[in-house]
Amino acid sequence: MIHQTSYAAAILLLAAAAPPAWPQMFHNPEPVAARVFPIMAWGGAPPDPVQLKLMKEAGLNAAGFCRVEDAGKVRDAGLACFVSDKRINGYDWAKLPPDADLRGSAAEVTRLVAGNPAVLGFYLRDEPHASLMPAMGRMAAILRELAPDKWPYVNLFPYRVSRERMGTDYETYAKMLVNTLRQPFLSYDNYSLVAGEMLDYFYNNLEIIRRVSQETNTPFWNCILANAHFNYMEPSDATFHLQVYSTLAYGGRGIQYFTWYTPHNGNYRLGAIDQFGNKTATYDALRRINLQIHALAPTMVKLRSTGVYHSPDVPEYGKPLSQSRLVRSVAMNQRYVRPPLQGRFLIGEFEDGQGRPYFMIVNKDLSHSFQFAVELKQEKRRLIRICNYSGKEEAFGREMDWLAPGAGILFRIE
Repeated sequence: MIHQTSYAAAILLLAAAAPPAWPQMFHNPEPVAARVFPIMAWGGAPPDPVQLKLMKEAGLNAAGFCRVEDAGKVRDAGLACFVSDKRINGYDWAKLPPDADLRGSAAEVTRLVAGNPAVLGFYLRDEPHASLMPAMGRMAAILRELAPDKWPYVNLFPYRVSRERMGTDYETYAKMLVNTLRQPFLSYDNYSLVAGEMLDYFYNNLEIIRRVSQETNTPFWNCILANAHFNYMEPSDATFHLQVYSTLAYGGRGIQYFTWYTPHNGNYRLGAIDQFGNKTATYDALRRINLQIHALAPTMVKLRSTGVYHSPDVPEYGKPLSQSRLVRSVAMNQRYVRPPLQGRFLIGEFEDGQGRPYFMIVNKDLSHSFQFAVELKQEKRRLIRICNYSGKEEAFGREMDWLAPGAGILFRIE
């Protein structure tokens, strides 16, 4: 039998050695507004308050494309949306009626949603041919006149679509959103997750859109893969990590998910909500990455992208790490990975309004975690990590030098 005094002393020792209570380790980042950094389900917004609540709980701030009559429900759920209505987008864009007719129809819709802060704007078209842009520009101008605080929404093809299908070269096509529609953001989609790898198409598209974004001073939103279909990979923490963190590293200012609901045709599977209305494993993975976006977005939106670099493999349109202004080298430790596996990463560099340098490192490997060591070009400067879970700055140390598959870390250089 243990002596009573010894037993009490042992309990005190165990209590002193115990880790802090679990609630102290949880983070609850402040939600970022959709007009600041949209986190949106791409597709029709549900009218069901229960489903809207699920969206909100998953960290979305925009429910997608809603009907006029459902905009109030979206507002009540604490979400935003783009209104989709045939009086605005139900036209043959190659044969539009006179502007007076367009204005009359648009006025009916804008009147019904006036004063609803949940309405970000109006959905016009997905992946249009360039020849249709001027007609959509006419409608966008009318909507701007009737509802100056609302945005037109058009989403672009990925860059690898043929010139014939797109109607022009990709940079001209992307700039039409700004110059012809005066859309205040660039939106496009690119799905390149195949056979356990992210194809370079994804990074090449980011390179082009980032360049157009900077040349036109227009933020960009990326629509990423959030289900499995055709021969695309099934969603996972790693696939969400890589798509989101790569977009952030390139300076992206919005994430859209294709799709929230799992379509009922083909081999579609593992959207966040399945064909029976139930949550899938994708729901939880999507919520985890969304909370990280909420944590990091307040810092990211204050930064200006100054460069993006890849190592050791460089995509066709990318730049090698040797051209980085901030980072001399990154060593990827292979202690727990069987050689000859080589770490692959990208570095996105930024500066804030005070000229302070930041960079984000992203692990491009979808299967392996890596320990890393960064050598800066300016010696004797230290790294401050912006926590992925709280969004707060903290000293870089302990076991922070690990990257999960696809994951990224944002640093400020001090």
